[in-house]
Amino acid sequence: MERFIIQELIKWKDSNRRKPLIIKGARQVGKTWIMREFGRQCFENYIYINFDNNPIAKTIFENDFDISRILRALNALTGEKIVPGETLLIFDEVQEAPRVLSSLKYFCEDAGEYHVVAAGSLLGTAIHSGISFPVGKVNTLDMYPMTYREFLLAMGERGLCDALTQGDYATVNSLLSKYEELLKSYLFVGGMPEAVQEFADNGDYGQVRKIQKELLEVYESDFGKHITGHGLSRVRGVWNAIPMQLSKENKKFFFGKVKEGGRFAEYETAIEWLKDSGLVYKVPRVSKPEMPLKAYEQPSAFKLFFVDVGLLAAHAGLDAVTLLNGSDIFTDFKGALTEQYVLQQLVSDGGLDAYYYSVSDSNEIDFLLQIKNKIIPVEVKSGRSIRSQSLKSYIARFGPDVAWRFSLLGFEKQETIVNMPLYAAGVLVQNGVN
Repeated sequence: MERFIIQELIKWKDSNRRKPLIIKGARQVGKTWIMREFGRQCFENYIYINFDNNPIAKTIFENDFDISRILRALNALTGEKIVPGETLLIFDEVQEAPRVLSSLKYFCEDAGEYHVVAAGSLLGTAIHSGISFPVGKVNTLDMYPMTYREFLLAMGERGLCDALTQGDYATVNSLLSKYEELLKSYLFVGGMPEAVQEFADNGDYGQVRKIQKELLEVYESDFGKHITGHGLSRVRGVWNAIPMQLSKENKKFFFGKVKEGGRFAEYETAIEWLKDSGLVYKVPRVSKPEMPLKAYEQPSAFKLFFVDVGLLAAHAGLDAVTLLNGSDIFTDFKGALTEQYVLQQLVSDGGLDAYYYSVSDSNEIDFLLQIKNKIIPVEVKSGRSIRSQSLKSYIARFGPDVAWRFSLLGFEKQETIVNMPLYAAGVLVQNGVN
């Protein structure tokens, strides 16, 4: 499968300011695969070491951080010659060997000519639990589930992907039914690579859902392995409450819906654990839509989304017939899935941080984005009806230069508002904000 992150890895490889690279992301988003594929495509050879199942390799880092000695030991262990500029060193599951993570500082300072890339499951939570992180001595890169454009490529639809990438909206508008058909599939399948590969190979929605359920079980088993006591019940409570919270018209996360009388302080640590693990996106509310948005963030007011739209649909129990054909049961949740989808593309394909703004429970701007010197309000519509009092009121009050509205309609610019097809959510930054 084709992943766009490979281009970022190539830029890192060729940078004269390169440091050891840590790839962060939720379990099963494809970190191991992309590191191996990067080594295969861009180097003469690569050495892959998984510290979860290689105790001998762990001992190499135990005594000291003499990089020359470590390299000789890795050569002896693997039988592979390690040549600067030609060999990629891949350290996987580094959370199981904290000294490996610490060694990256010395690779940076004493052996910068070597290419080293590392990753680990739940690495963000491990670092916050006390594992030393080589601050300033590493580069980092976030990896997410496959985007809608990557899904199109996996389905053999390169032409559709290229039209989006190139901003060819005349072509996009002429093929809306095709994009919509594939979008419905993406809302079910999502972007977890194993699920996408299964769907690309066999088109079997039932098998896709089985894979998604297994992934959810893996995530939930991680809760029990890494969290104890009241923290475990709180993490599970937040995790299980997300689909219900998103089904509300006002999607702000209410702690009283997790437990009667629940408060932010009680669940703050649980939410941060889920965020650090890469399993949820947290979208804070801002008190005013001004730059910089982060300065106006309200810590206890936010929306929570899953890492992947397909996993959200699976966790909510939506079956393929309901999702693909639509039904009255699906109506309330359709907006939640569409909002999740747009956020996922803005974050993973657009590289953006998202916020939201509201003046009342019924007057909310779905997302606010800060791009260059603009604050851009974003409205998400799941169908072809685009009436929006909230966006109209926001424009009248704050007078933004541009506003984005996503729906199933085609591309059209109407004064301040740019109507964008949902399928283009991930490429707006590349194609300009106007």
